[in-house]
Amino acid sequence: MDTTADSLRIRPGTPADAPAILAMLDSAVAWMNARGNTEQWGTTPHSQRPGWAERTVRYTTENAAYVAELDGAPAGVLVLDSGPDPDMPVPPAGEPERYVRMLVSDRRYAGQGVGAALLAHAAEETRRAGLRLLRVDCWAGGGGGLVAFYERHGFVPTERFLSDAWPGQVLAMRVA
Repeated sequence: MDTTADSLRIRPGTPADAPAILAMLDSAVAWMNARGNTEQWGTTPHSQRPGWAERTVRYTTENAAYVAELDGAPAGVLVLDSGPDPDMPVPPAGEPERYVRMLVSDRRYAGQGVGAALLAHAAEETRRAGLRLLRVDCWAGGGGGLVAFYERHGFVPTERFLSDAWPGQVLAMRVA
């Protein structure tokens, strides 16, 4: 991991983090769009989408949200739940699990190990809960780069799915 990650701290998220989380989501949309990817999250910033401000607050109150900070500044967010979003056509796991509902990093900290640290934290939280299964779903389009990111961090592809025209991939990790 990059030496910058030595100053990384992960803490529980709170409703006060919602503006920073929305800003990270907005910057991710702008970054993807600048690279020609308008399919994954569209072109409208999350902060301008109906219901997203409230949804972001709910992530910090109804789910287990964690904020990664570098030198005291929010650099990424992880949201864990007990299963997938019920609005997604993801098959049930068949056993208790932790599920990554959101993982996003501030593009200013790209390549500094923020996502990797948050995924390691997700695995540790899964262990602490006495569970062995950690899953995530992600966009499977665009050549599969996001799927490959999760594979590099120990996840194995399981089921593929379509949500409208959005191609998705479920990945799983067994934790000891």
